[in-house]
Amino acid sequence: MASLVTPSDRQTLASRSVKDVYPVSRLVREARVLLEGSFPLLWVEGEVSNLAMPGSGHIYFTLKDAAAQVRCAMFRNRNQHLRFTPENGMQVLLRVRVTLYEGRGEFQLVVEHMEEAGSGALQRAYEALKQRLGLEGLFDAAHKKPLPAFPQTVGIVSSPDGAAVHDIVSVFRRRAPSIHLIIYPVAVQGQGAAAQIAQAIQTADARQECDVLIVGRGGGSLEDLWSFNEELVARAIFACQIPIISAVGHEIDYSIADFVADVRAPTPSAAAELAAPETRQLLQTVQASVSRMHRYLLQTLQQQHRQLSFLKARLPKPASRLQQHHKELHRLKQQLQNAWRNQLQQRQQQLDFQSARLKHPRSMLALQQQRLKHCQSRLQSQVHWLIQQHQRNSGQLSQRLQRCLPVNELELHKQHCNQLGKQLHSGFVLSLKQREQRLIQQMRTLAAVSPLNTLERGYSITQDAGSQRVITDAAEVNSGDRLDIRLSRGELHCQVISSRPKQS
Repeated sequence: MASLVTPSDRQTLASRSVKDVYPVSRLVREARVLLEGSFPLLWVEGEVSNLAMPGSGHIYFTLKDAAAQVRCAMFRNRNQHLRFTPENGMQVLLRVRVTLYEGRGEFQLVVEHMEEAGSGALQRAYEALKQRLGLEGLFDAAHKKPLPAFPQTVGIVSSPDGAAVHDIVSVFRRRAPSIHLIIYPVAVQGQGAAAQIAQAIQTADARQECDVLIVGRGGGSLEDLWSFNEELVARAIFACQIPIISAVGHEIDYSIADFVADVRAPTPSAAAELAAPETRQLLQTVQASVSRMHRYLLQTLQQQHRQLSFLKARLPKPASRLQQHHKELHRLKQQLQNAWRNQLQQRQQQLDFQSARLKHPRSMLALQQQRLKHCQSRLQSQVHWLIQQHQRNSGQLSQRLQRCLPVNELELHKQHCNQLGKQLHSGFVLSLKQREQRLIQQMRTLAAVSPLNTLERGYSITQDAGSQRVITDAAEVNSGDRLDIRLSRGELHCQVISSRPKQS
């Protein structure tokens, strides 16, 4: 059917200049320049389809969603850095330049970078938050608090139905059944999980009823663990005054909470082992100390016994010394008797000689007899005195030997060892009493700051029935809200009829 051209149309066409008519190439080129100038380098997410990977090394495909699609090209110099092989149906995240392919006049995207959707975006957000918090100093070792050596109460911030809680409880029952456990139930993944985790940490910090806090869950994908990569949770951990052990996922999983926490455990079970002292190991340590003390005392006694034996061996036997002195005394006695006999013989010879020279020397003989008797008495007294002197010397030597007997020395060492044993026992008893008094004082201090004592004085804790958030201001509730009021004995479940906020 022929088109009709009116005279006015002919006049309009005639009036146009040649420069107002666009060639196709010019139109397509200017459209490409306009597109490229209007759109910066941007990110696009969609599904791969019609994938083509020719021998040239370039990749051509269509990116689509439920409502639209667009042609894409990724040239060889860009796809050499890909960490995966694209496939049809794969969800990808692309960094692209918007352009127009002049050869066919087709709108297309030139891909600069490609990654799998989902985990890639989360990974970028994870790295960005990690870098920002690291620059703020939340990961610095100067802020890390040491774990107590012997905790009395341990808090667990996790899902009460998860395997992580059961693993932690099993480790505590095995290693330290005397430690009291408090579970702060939270959701560990999904919408609102991060807020619940942060609120639980803040609640535990406000109550100050735990010595250590374990925050974590079992393993999972990056999306499952994402609640522990939220900034809200990281700042709650950093602000908490209670030492926190982060136990998120498996050993290869690292979360933002791991870097902020005071200690990072590879698994929940490992976190429980870090917080729970091994009771059997403590008993073994005490037993080892007692064994070392017993060995030391035994070695000391053995050393004293060896020294006593050495001294005993150096001392001569009293019987041999007495026998030697008796022999010496007998020799002196024999020598004295021989000398006395010799002197008597000499006197007798002299008397005989004088008698032979004198005729009837009765007077001289009587005089000589008197002198002889006098000498004889003097000699006997002198012999008696010498014998007594030797006996006194022998008695003194015997007493000195009695005082140096090894039995007496052994008795003195035995008394000294008994005294040392009594001092050791009294020191051990005194140390136990001091530790017992210190434990009683700490229990009294703990009871004095316990929030349960505050409830005993008539105060109560009001919480929102849904979120378990502590209510401190009447302006935080509205009429009809349901509240849980915790008293010293039991709880009240109430509904707000009206509220009266405090006027500032």
